[in-house]
Amino acid sequence: MSSTDTSLTADAEILLAQPRGFCAGVDRAIEIVERAIQQHGAPIYVRHEIVHNAYVVEDLRKKGAIFIEQLAEVPTGNTVIFSAHGVSKAVRADAAARGLRVYDATCPLVTKVHAEVAKMRDEGLDIVMIGHKGHPEVEGTMGQAGEGMFLVEDIADVEALRLHDPARVAFVTQTTLSVDDAAEIIAALKTRFPAIREPKKQDICYATQNRQDAVKFMAPQCDLVIVVGSPNSSNSNRLREVAEKRGVAAYMVDAPDQIDPAWLVGKRRIGLTAGASAPEALAQQIIARLNELGVRNVRALDGIEENIAFPLPRGLGIPA
Repeated sequence: MSSTDTSLTADAEILLAQPRGFCAGVDRAIEIVERAIQQHGAPIYVRHEIVHNAYVVEDLRKKGAIFIEQLAEVPTGNTVIFSAHGVSKAVRADAAARGLRVYDATCPLVTKVHAEVAKMRDEGLDIVMIGHKGHPEVEGTMGQAGEGMFLVEDIADVEALRLHDPARVAFVTQTTLSVDDAAEIIAALKTRFPAIREPKKQDICYATQNRQDAVKFMAPQCDLVIVVGSPNSSNSNRLREVAEKRGVAAYMVDAPDQIDPAWLVGKRRIGLTAGASAPEALAQQIIARLNELGVRNVRALDGIEENIAFPLPRGLGIPA
């Protein structure tokens, strides 16, 4: 396409990635908050954003959720919900000491990583966690062990590691990493520590893998990729990076008015995906905005159909 194009092409269309949007862990976390409000009444306190999406958080805030970062902000005897990202053992102990009613919305796939950490530490292994410093999932997982855990974000961190016993080491990963980036770091770990033990099943979750694979399939067909997701969403940021690494301009938005019409100039195919914490309702608002800007056709691509569901915690039964 010529750089002198001043508008969309006449046959411009939106290609929809499949799958996109909510995963089972996010569905479960949101339902836990909604049911807790129904069962106990507002307000219900939630430690950290229940999932990393501004649209979801604001919707739950309107329904009676109060989002806090410190348990000291929760009045004694009230209800607190732990976010889908999980929490450290210290946070759990603090909640118990304060006499708070707790509902745990930690994604079961994050809980699986916590269990791996406990088992590895029981066996006396040092544990290397691959993840992003400061992310709440990483903080929660690192907080499953008092010592013997080391965080790496890149290959340089791997080279700088100094372990107690290089022959007795294992690794785990944040569940929302780039599959390709994690593979490079894992390869570096295996080169440096040939005896390193890996999880029986990879820690990067099915939803992260599926959404990244869908973008890998979609991006080469597009002139532009739009990712629906909030700036603090790790999995949404990874989707944008996956598209960019395939040479396609990619932007992340979490509201229709964030779309810059200049992005669309001369574009014929606009790919659309949504992070695992972004609701389909918001994706549809983005599509409606693209329609207003002149993109008339919408075509869903083939992809994996997900049918996974996770059970709710005890005490949050089906409402009458």
